[in-house]
Parts: sequence; structure tokens; C-alpha cells
Amino acid sequence: MSTFGIEPVSFDGSDACPAPMAAHLPDDDALVAALSQARTVAVVGASPNDHRTSYAIAVWLMEHTPYEVYLVNPVAVGEEIRGHAFYADLADLPVKPDIVDVFRRAEHVAPVADAAVKAEADMLWLQLGIVNDGAAAVAAQAGLTVVQNHCIKVEYERLRTPIEEAMAG
Repeated sequence: MSTFGIEPVSFDGSDACPAPMAAHLPDDDALVAALSQARTVAVVGASPNDHRTSYAIAVWLMEHTPYEVYLVNPVAVGEEIRGHAFYADLADLPVKPDIVDVFRRAEHVAPVADAAVKAEADMLWLQLGIVNDGAAAVAAQAGLTVVQNHCIKVEYERLRTPIEEAMAG
């Protein structure tokens, strides 16, 4: 286990992985609006280890979306992924993150939600397998669009055409 709390989820029954629910995702129109207006994504919990899902999603965002991607992981400062340096905290970013995409265990999400609110992010996105209703409520009350337990890559690909049409138009 790393000090940042990023480790693989066990599927032997000792850890429950919640099933995605419609209530954890805004409707498609709201999601398209949020994703088409975003310009920057901070991937919190990104790993420089190319065997981690957070690495794969960060690279996918860099290669397949128009977003400017920022990597946030205090234990990876000094490393990089494809020329993108790691930052220790959202407060260290040189820009406002529009989307804060979170790869952290659910019990570590509340401080990330607080930091996203403080950074004036527009969206808090908790990746597949991550649900923290308290953190989601804090973010939503501050006006952020909140997604829980869904993959940004899957949803972006599913809605790519309307997202890109909205970006162009």
C-alpha cells in the first residue's frame, strides 16, 4: 500500500465494489454540458506506474480528449507521465481544474472534495468503484456537478459526438 492510499481493490469478497447507479450520474444533457465546457482535468491519485488504471485513464485523457491534463499525487512529485509533471495538491496547480477526476479509496475522498471546492472546480468525478455520499454532498452543495462510481473514459466515449458538437458550436 502506498502512503497516498492507492492500491488495487480486492475482489475476494473482503472489499465491496458498489454497482454503478443512475443516481450517481447526471442525466446525459447535464453531463454533455459539463464535459463540453471543461478545458482542464486534474487526475487526483494518478500513478506513474503504467500498470495502474489511473495511469491508463490519464494517458487516455491526454491522447483522446482536448483537455489539458494535470496529475496530482504527492508521492509522485518529481516524476511524469508523457511530459506531464505531478503536483502534490490541487492548490499547487497553475490553473483552475474544471474537472477533478478522483482515483482514491472512498474513505480518502472527503479532503479531495473539500480541495475541489476550494479550487473552484466545476465537477467532482469519482471513478468506477468509488462512492462517498458525504463528499459528494459537500461538492454538490458548493455547486459542483458530481459523478460517482463511473469511468470518465467510458462516459466520454459514450457521449463523444454530442460533447464534440457542443464544443464546436
